[in-house]
Amino acid sequence: MSMENFAPLMFAGLIVIMLIGFPVAFSLSALGLLCGFVAIEMGWFSPAFMANLPLNVFGILSNDLLLAIPFFTLMGAILEKCGLAEDMLDSMGQLFGPVRGGLGYSVIIVGFILGAVTGTVAGQVIAMAMISLPVMMRYGYNMRYATGVLAASGTITQLVPPSLVLVVLADQLGRPVGDMYKGAWGPSILQVLLFALYTFMLSRVRPEFVPGVPKEARTLSGPALVLKCLRGIIPSFILIFAVLGSMGGLPWMDTAICTPTEAGAMGAVGAFVLAAIHGRLRWELVKGAMAGTMRITAMVVFILIGSRVFSLVFQGVEGGRWIEHMLTSLPGGQVGFLIAVNVFIFFLAFFLDFFEIAFIILPFLGPVADKMGINMIWFGVMLCVNMQTSFMHPPFGFALFYLRGISDTLHKSGALPKRVESSDIYLGSIPWVILQLLLVAIVIAFPQTVTVFLDDEVKIDLDKVQIDAPSESYGDKDKNVDLDELFKTTPAEAGSAPK
Repeated sequence: MSMENFAPLMFAGLIVIMLIGFPVAFSLSALGLLCGFVAIEMGWFSPAFMANLPLNVFGILSNDLLLAIPFFTLMGAILEKCGLAEDMLDSMGQLFGPVRGGLGYSVIIVGFILGAVTGTVAGQVIAMAMISLPVMMRYGYNMRYATGVLAASGTITQLVPPSLVLVVLADQLGRPVGDMYKGAWGPSILQVLLFALYTFMLSRVRPEFVPGVPKEARTLSGPALVLKCLRGIIPSFILIFAVLGSMGGLPWMDTAICTPTEAGAMGAVGAFVLAAIHGRLRWELVKGAMAGTMRITAMVVFILIGSRVFSLVFQGVEGGRWIEHMLTSLPGGQVGFLIAVNVFIFFLAFFLDFFEIAFIILPFLGPVADKMGINMIWFGVMLCVNMQTSFMHPPFGFALFYLRGISDTLHKSGALPKRVESSDIYLGSIPWVILQLLLVAIVIAFPQTVTVFLDDEVKIDLDKVQIDAPSESYGDKDKNVDLDELFKTTPAEAGSAPK
């Protein structure tokens, strides 16, 4: 066997072990070490090459940017349990209630706001479903629309800053987190508009699917309703501005006063303050949030170690060169490359979550995209939009699993008059997955959707750089210097000079 054929076999083995279902981090480590021993035995690289592995792992784990992950995770875990979602959904539901599809609009808007302050899909889908699903069923909303809008609005959090996905993508692509956040605002707003447009069209074509809430069901109006809406919105926007503004992650901001880690720490403190404002700051809440943060952080670290073991051996057998040659030879240039990558990520997301895709696959794709002259912020945001679908498309979308579980719980408790069928959850998700894929196509076709909020990149054309050499001789302006006279030494000086 030649080394040229070993890299494709390693990549095929990677796909197989990911489909088996065993924990990816340990599977990657085992596959990487096994292939490393085979490569040493075949003489493709020396044992000293594998001796670099501990230093590589330590270098990855000492990355200060990754410290932002536990802070943002803790912030989201606190906020998803502090009652913020309940207050906002109740007030927004009454505000948009009279309009056809009003409950759908409220779920979309609240999902967008919560996505900017929590960053966790599971908590967001569960919290919104517990509050909105019984209300939607009570007032005759179509079951497939109701389940679809709840799951899709929960996954917005993967794209809206300060998303954990964007932090990981910025680290893997070697770009500032603030720029990645700026680039994500355009697609985030477009995502909300697409969801709202679909709801509006459905309210015109099939108005019985999304009826308005009866007047007698609206308990608040006037100033009282406005105050309740502001009570949830204003603290959220203050927290968003403090966290994202401090790290230069808001549109039209070109300065940052905090690192992502410091901004995450400030967000965690702000989450504790919001929980205290809502009267939910209890030891049980803090304990559960810290346990969830520990689990997610440990999962990220082990996936990172496993992916590093595999990628080191893969690069040692020139797998990076094989990937680059394969992708750059695709027809269509940049467009062909982007289409192929998005199709690959879309199907891979059926089986892997975004952390695994970002740590395992992105290190192979990023260098190729960079060499092809693709804007790396645009490339990262585009992949983030694509990876949203990993939570939505059947049959393995985690958002659908969360919705399945909470709907059964609500039915058993009597909050739902009837059981939600799995077919309604899966079929209801399809239009929203199509909308997410439509957003991917829009981002590819119009890069300005990402770059509109980014600072102008300073480009230097090296072919046009001119360096003018001085035309005058050294010395006085009007007198040439005699070099023989300048370097002439006396016999005494010559004798004392070092040999």
